[in-house]
Amino acid sequence: MDDMVEAIAAQAAMADAPGTGNVNRDIVNALGDLVKRAGTIAQSIAALFGIAPSDLLALFKLDEVMTMKELAQRMACDASFITGVADTLERRGLVRREPSPRDRRAKNLVLTPEGVAAKERMLKELAVKMPWCYALNDKECHVFLGLLQKMLAAEPQRPQEAERTKTSGGTERTDGGEPVTTAAATTS
Repeated sequence: MDDMVEAIAAQAAMADAPGTGNVNRDIVNALGDLVKRAGTIAQSIAALFGIAPSDLLALFKLDEVMTMKELAQRMACDASFITGVADTLERRGLVRREPSPRDRRAKNLVLTPEGVAAKERMLKELAVKMPWCYALNDKECHVFLGLLQKMLAAEPQRPQEAERTKTSGGTERTDGGEPVTTAAATTS
């Protein structure tokens, strides 16, 4: 696995002249293409079940009982938008609203048994159609997930703080961070 990652990195490094920034452009392009493909797939899965993509996302985010405000935070949207999502999911029998024991002004959303079953069917569709599910093996999926989590957890740096250093393997890293390896990614 490490050999494969190193081979891909070496191939990419040969294609880019040092300092040209082509690798950043290529990452942006590839990430944009992946997000677009994932969005198209999510829309097709939502359509299969007769719901909007935002309703599908809400089902995926509902792992436990949570308030509508908490769901809005997880979906990075306005709380007022969740009212329409909750209305649709409740009409379809996938969630129910109940008063929050912590705050009687708030409503919790709870997956119904039908909602749990629908979510499982949707996840199976996702596993068949999303590129990382069929293009990557288990180890590669763990590496991919580790890299995604590392990037999402990282604090943005100002350009003057983002000094680049070379590791012993010749790959660049930002000071203060360690390159992700297969071993590190599979233990997270």
